Amino acid sequence: MTHTPDNPLHGVTLEKLLTELVAHHGWAELARRVDIRCFKSDPSIKSSLTFLRKTPWAREKVEALFIELRQRQA
Repeated sequence: MTHTPDNPLHGVTLEKLLTELVAHHGWAELARRVDIRCFKSDPSIKSSLTFLRKTPWAREKVEALFIELRQRQA
């Protein structure tokens, strides 16, 4: 296994990532930035995690948004 301390997602679970994004942006802003139904219609962490784990393109967009948030906070 490769040690990647420079990876901004290293050690961050998808649930933690999503929880931070929701706390910072809210569901409505997430739905605007990443156009997926699980953010628009009756959003929840659980349903979003299920979708993101099965949909690589959506997960990549959410991860990129998280990285952008972390960079702005640094």
